Amino acid sequence: MDKKLYKLLLSVDTPTVCNAIEVAQGARGFDQFTRGTLLASDPTSKAMVGYAKTAQIAAIEPSSLPPEDVKALRMQYYKYMSEGPLPSVSVIEDTDYPGAVGAFWGEINTNVHKGFGISGVLTNGVMRDLGDLPEDFPVLAGSIGPSHAFVHVESIAQPVNVFGLTVTEGDLVHADRHGAVVIPKDVIPKLEQAIQTLLKNEQIVLQASKEEGFDFERFEQAWAEFERVRT
Repeated sequence: MDKKLYKLLLSVDTPTVCNAIEVAQGARGFDQFTRGTLLASDPTSKAMVGYAKTAQIAAIEPSSLPPEDVKALRMQYYKYMSEGPLPSVSVIEDTDYPGAVGAFWGEINTNVHKGFGISGVLTNGVMRDLGDLPEDFPVLAGSIGPSHAFVHVESIAQPVNVFGLTVTEGDLVHADRHGAVVIPKDVIPKLEQAIQTLLKNEQIVLQASKEEGFDFERFEQAWAEFERVRT
């Protein structure tokens, strides 16, 4: 990924990226984003940006595989997470959702994944050990719980679905406390300019709203200018 684009993506929130994608596409209707409310391990954390590394887990029931195969699959999972291009984001579907009970994301697992160079985690599953998670490693999860139950890996590097968003290995993900989006591949070359254009145009209304004596007439003027420059 272009370093300048990466730095820019880290500096903006996910709603801004959603809007910028529509600017780049020249139309509304972009729908590759999560639905519902995710829980953020640290609401003040900056966005996570990276190429998706995907897996599925489950925890309500033990795995049906023999114990040696369960262990082998887990080690395969960690090897997979430790390899590949950076920046990356772990995108983990808990197949028990919405009744997920096993916290895969606690103090140990988050530190391990951060050590691998991963930027953060997007999951519909469970997190725990709040207060003991590493800094600068955001977790966006479906719930908070105390136990790991029978948590085990079900699949690796397959397409997953988290809060209505389908994510495939290698997709470029941007996520923060608002949710997550997959940035379309054809938009990536145009995204930097789209973000800069969006931020500049928004200032037309935002600066007007902070003027002394701001009223509906001034709003109309600013909005008309905003509409003119964005079409």
